[in-house]
Amino acid sequence: MTDHALMMQLQGYGLTTAEIHYYRPDAPSLLQLFVWQEYDLAPDFPVLFDFVDYWNREIEAALHSIRIAHDGLVRPAEWRAARGELRLD
Repeated sequence: MTDHALMMQLQGYGLTTAEIHYYRPDAPSLLQLFVWQEYDLAPDFPVLFDFVDYWNREIEAALHSIRIAHDGLVRPAEWRAARGELRLD
């Protein structure tokens, strides 16, 4: 982990991954995928939405959908086995 990543986590940021599906004007029947990953704050995701604003201003591609995963939303460490069952802590 880099110093930057550690500092972001100490400020409450978590690793966020977004799958951005989009159409290019020269191939409107082809759905394409761009994967974006950065440290961001859930549930508002200001860093991601700044990037989406940039995309809408500067990139000639129509957004179709965005799927977001954030390490604070679901973590394997939150699950534990108790008496043979998986339980959420």
